Amino acid sequence: MTKIKICGLFREQDIQYVNEAMPDYAGFILHFPKSHRNLQVSEAKRLVSRLRPEIRPVTVFVDQPLETVIRTAAAVHPQILQLHGTEDNRYISHLREQTGLVIWKAFRIRNDADLAAAMESSADVVLLDNGYGTGQAFDWSKAVEFSRPFILAGGLTPENISEAVSKLHPLAVDLSSGVEQSRMKNKAKILAAVRAAHGKRTVVKREKECL
Repeated sequence: MTKIKICGLFREQDIQYVNEAMPDYAGFILHFPKSHRNLQVSEAKRLVSRLRPEIRPVTVFVDQPLETVIRTAAAVHPQILQLHGTEDNRYISHLREQTGLVIWKAFRIRNDADLAAAMESSADVVLLDNGYGTGQAFDWSKAVEFSRPFILAGGLTPENISEAVSKLHPLAVDLSSGVEQSRMKNKAKILAAVRAAHGKRTVVKREKECL
C-alpha cells in the first residue's frame, strides 16, 4: 500500500479533515512566510497535538538555520523533519545528531544532475518534486529509472495518484495544493486522495526506519 502525506495544514478544519481521512503523514510548514500555509511555532504545536496518534507529523523547513530547526522541533514534537531548500549533507548530519529524528530532503527535479544529487543525499528518504508548492508535476519520465526509494510530490491530485503509483512506484505521495480549493484544504479532495493512495496496492521499495 502506497503511503500518503497531506501537507500544508494550517487551520483547525484541516486537522479535522485528516483525522477523518487518516493519511499516513500530516505536514506543517514553518518559518516560510512566502507561503499562505506558513505557521508560527505555537500554532504548529497546537495543531500537531490534535492529530490522531496514527498520523505522523512532519515539519517542513526551507533553508533555516540549524538552531532554528532544532529549537522548533523541540517545541512542536514532529516525528519527521522535511528539508525543502539547499541544505547539504553536512547540515543533515548535524541535524540528525542533534534531534535523532528521521530526515526527508526534497529535490527540485529538472535534469539528470538533480536526480544525481538526490541519489547522493544522506537524508533517510528523498522527495522528488517540481518546486515549492507550485502545484505542477515535473517530467515523471525522468524518475522512472531512479533506483533509490523516494516520495513523489508536485502536481498530484486524487485523480492522478493511481497513475503516478503505477508508473513510478514511490514509497509515498505528497499532496498540498492538489487537495485544495481556493487555496484552502478541501475535505472531499483529502478523502479522495487518501482512498486513491491506500487503495492502490503495488510493489514498492521499502525503507523500514524512514517512513
